[in-house]
Amino acid sequence: MINFKKGFTVIELLIVIAVLGIILSIVLPQFSKIKENQVLKNGVADVLSSINKARSQTLSSLNSSEYGVHFQSDRVIIFKGTSFDSGAGDNETINIISPATISTITILGGGEDIYFNRLSGTPSTTGSVVVSSANFSKTIVISATGTASVN
Repeated sequence: MINFKKGFTVIELLIVIAVLGIILSIVLPQFSKIKENQVLKNGVADVLSSINKARSQTLSSLNSSEYGVHFQSDRVIIFKGTSFDSGAGDNETINIISPATISTITILGGGEDIYFNRLSGTPSTTGSVVVSSANFSKTIVISATGTASVN
């Protein structure tokens, strides 16, 4: 056998490399799932924040207007008024970072928009939005009072 300066033989070195390979093959997939879950949590936080911001701006009568939220698979857009206009200059776009996406938009009466009543903060309609990735998903529910929560 060939001896190295530190006293390791080739067989011992191969065993150490094999053990490290096995450990890495077990640990690395878990790290990618942890990262994916964190991206999903960030996407959910972005959607919740957008809903709450639109409601807050409406209740404070910012620019004497209502505000709403338009949902797309890869972004949420806060808009001014009671209807979404994709070309409006005052739209605020919040991108959802991949691999998280808005996979399901279930708005009572259909559509992809919710706006808030200026006096009460109640939404124009209720519904839910599912933010998901390959292995995880979270549902955000918009209640009749205008509050949004994660189920």
